[in-house]
Amino acid sequence: MCLVDTPRKRQGGVRTFAAGMAALAGVMLAGSAVAQSVVVRSTGPSAATYPQGRKLAANASVVLKAGDHVTVLDKAGTRVLSGPGTFTLNGAVNRDQSGGGTALAAMMTRGAGARTRTGAVRGAPTGPVAAPSGPENVWYIDVSKGGTYCVADPATLVLWRPERTDEGTGKLLSQDGSMADLTWRAGSALKVWPAATVPVVDGQTYTFSNAVGKPVKIRTMVLPSVPEDEVEVAAAMAAKGCNAQLDLLANLASAEQSGG
Repeated sequence: MCLVDTPRKRQGGVRTFAAGMAALAGVMLAGSAVAQSVVVRSTGPSAATYPQGRKLAANASVVLKAGDHVTVLDKAGTRVLSGPGTFTLNGAVNRDQSGGGTALAAMMTRGAGARTRTGAVRGAPTGPVAAPSGPENVWYIDVSKGGTYCVADPATLVLWRPERTDEGTGKLLSQDGSMADLTWRAGSALKVWPAATVPVVDGQTYTFSNAVGKPVKIRTMVLPSVPEDEVEVAAAMAAKGCNAQLDLLANLASAEQSGG
C-alpha cells in the first residue's frame, strides 16, 4: 500500500504535536505553581531584593546577609529564613516544623468556617479567655490596628478585637457617610461586619473608633475569586496591597519557630 503524505495529514500531525507540547507545558507550570513561595515579611539589608509579596520560583536560592530575616510561605507552611546563608526553596525547608501546614490551613479557612466561629460569639462566655496576640484567622479584620484587608466574602466578613474580657463598643464610618454602632459581648472577640448598614465596597476606606485608642483606617479590597492554594492566596493579597494579612501570616511563622 502506498501512503501519501498530504498537507492535511501534515497539519494534523503538527496539531497533535503542538497539543502534546502544550499539555506537557501545563503540567510543568502546574508543578512549578505548587512549589513556588511568596515572601510575606522581609527585614534587613536584603529587604529590597526580597520585598514583601515577591513570588519566588520553585528551587529558587535565597541569598541572605547578616541581619536579614525573610519569612516565606509555601505549600509546607511558613518559615523565617535568617542570614547570613543561602537557602533553597525546594518545598522541604519547612518540613522540620510539626503542624506548620495544619496551622496555616486553619488560619486561612474562609466562608463557612468563619460563619461557624462567628456564630459562637452569640453564646455567653464559659470562663476567662486569654486574649491572643492577633486574629486566629487571616480573613478577620483587626480593629485595633486597621490597614488594608483583602475580603474573600463580604457576607461573612468579621471584625476582631484583642480585648475580649469586657463588653466592647465602637463605631464604623464609611467614606461614603454610612455608619454603624458596634457592640461586642463580654468574652467575645468577633463581630460580624454590619453589611446591611455599612456595605463592604471594593477599595473603600472606613474609620473605626472607640473610647480606647486612636481611630484606625480600614480599607477593603474584595477579591473577585479566591484561589484554593494558600501560596496563591498570599500572592493575591500581595498584589492588592493587603499587607496586614501578610503580616499575620508572618507572625504565625515567628510563633511556630519560637515554639509559641
